[in-house]
Amino acid sequence: MLPEERLSYNNGERFCAPVCRSRRPDAATGTDRGVFVTVIVYDLEMSVRRKKEQVAEIIEFGAVKVVVRNGRPEAADTFQTFVRPVVSPRLTEDTTLFTGIRQEQVENAPILAEAIRRFTDWIGTTEYYLCSWGPDDRRQLIAECKRHGIPLDWMINHNDLQRLLSKELRLEKHQQIGLMNALEMLGIPFTGSHHRALDDAINTARILLKMYDRLQLKKNRLSEYADPESEVVYSTGHFANQPFAGLSALLAERD
Repeated sequence: MLPEERLSYNNGERFCAPVCRSRRPDAATGTDRGVFVTVIVYDLEMSVRRKKEQVAEIIEFGAVKVVVRNGRPEAADTFQTFVRPVVSPRLTEDTTLFTGIRQEQVENAPILAEAIRRFTDWIGTTEYYLCSWGPDDRRQLIAECKRHGIPLDWMINHNDLQRLLSKELRLEKHQQIGLMNALEMLGIPFTGSHHRALDDAINTARILLKMYDRLQLKKNRLSEYADPESEVVYSTGHFANQPFAGLSALLAERD
């Protein structure tokens, strides 16, 4: 059994994450074992939209900072902020049902530009890798930053942990594994509330910590990172092994 590290939430709660003690010299970041490395595992929650003319907006930002010293990754800190939507300031009932986020939690929250400023200040000045579960959060960040004229020079060395893990587990090409299924496959119990940004980031970081010696993180710039198109509008069709199957089912029940 892997040892555990405890890490405080910003609000004082705690979680346990397994720590990987060793890795291959050429794995994970491709750097030497003695180099200090920072990996930022983040997750977003967005407002729910059901039609193409509606705009999904980021309403919560959560992240875990993983530091790697001498090949040993450890969870070091967390970040969380709600984000005030500006295109559609009022949260819909579907959004609250899906995420649990209430209107009063975003009412006085920072807008996206300020939330990203706080996020990048929290990351610090050392070189870092960004990791998310699947391509959708990265795609949403890029779209909103472009919409509001927010610089994207901080989005570097971005890695899709869902894709890396699927490759390591030798799943069929283009087959997506959900976060909950991945945790179950790896014997990691889910903690917290699903579809909350910090909790999902914490659980994603726990996968990184356990599989760090088997995942190869890559350096890249925004223009170098290409991924397939993804439909963001939620439908009620076939969603086997798709990340938004839960939302599809919720909306189907309400129709």
